[in-house]
Amino acid sequence: MSSVSEPPPDSLSASVPSGRERGIRARYFVTGGTGFIGGRVVRQLLAAGHRVTAIVRDPDRARDLRSMGVDVRPGDVTVEESLWSPMAGADGVFHIAGWYKVGTRDRGTGERTNVLGTQNVLTVMKELRIPKGVYTSTLAVFGDTHGKLVDETYRHDGPWLTEYDRTKWAAHYEVAEPMMREGLPLVIVLPGLTYGPGDTSEVRPTLVRYLRGRLRALPRGTAYCWGHVDDVADAQILAMEKGVAGESYIVAGPPHTLVEAFQTAERITGIRAPRVRISPAVLKALAFVSRSERLRDFAGVTYQGSNAKARQVLGYEPRPLEVGLRETLAHEMRLLGLPMPAG
Repeated sequence: MSSVSEPPPDSLSASVPSGRERGIRARYFVTGGTGFIGGRVVRQLLAAGHRVTAIVRDPDRARDLRSMGVDVRPGDVTVEESLWSPMAGADGVFHIAGWYKVGTRDRGTGERTNVLGTQNVLTVMKELRIPKGVYTSTLAVFGDTHGKLVDETYRHDGPWLTEYDRTKWAAHYEVAEPMMREGLPLVIVLPGLTYGPGDTSEVRPTLVRYLRGRLRALPRGTAYCWGHVDDVADAQILAMEKGVAGESYIVAGPPHTLVEAFQTAERITGIRAPRVRISPAVLKALAFVSRSERLRDFAGVTYQGSNAKARQVLGYEPRPLEVGLRETLAHEMRLLGLPMPAG
């Protein structure tokens, strides 16, 4: 593990206005503004008084953004020409858009969105001389960490459990890092599992099955770093304000196994968590026979990273899982018409 160093005084980290400095307004260009994390980043930027330009492929999905005062432009990260006009004149770029599917047979969309899309966004950022950018990578680029809590110096070069992992790895190591070494003023952030109200990932259906009493078993040993979406969004903005160009920061939450997470959920809701634990060996065998990417990704896998560097340099402070999970479960229980226990 490497030690964490303070950013140098002449770092580009000070070149972008901070939303926490009263009266200073900047204009930010955002990809993925209609997504789970990107939507929260947009709201936090607007709340801080900044202006936001966001590109969207489907204008009908951007009504909420327009109602908040976002400058919505048609655009697609896979089409470089569509990025030039919306990005021109921005003080900073947040590239959050990405493709996330587990178990799909579609291999082309991930490559186009995660790899080509990142290449396009960063190339236009370079050509337009945007002062600073933040790219949202993922702990999945490290693959299965086999129970270790790794840091930013760790590197895994395959094999990959999912196509998502592979394409995000390629975007991180074959696109973003080489461009940073060439001088692009970019900061990379690596979230872990992101959860919270409004979740669009596979975490939400699992929580809903649990709340309905339909979650029968859990994989033994599978673990993630659980980050509440508002904390992950805040980390993007901290990276823009304080991050050192050319550096990467793990902005994951605290590590917990799936078993621990649902034991916490039981304490919060009073709803019994599954008692059946499926061993990694059984899941791996089933994944092999069925050729299931989804099962392979649950078979005792750990995606874990230390956020010590982000805490020290950025001031990142993720909330404990029990705090964030309580809010998330209360939200889902209200939608399901279930009573939340007092306290």
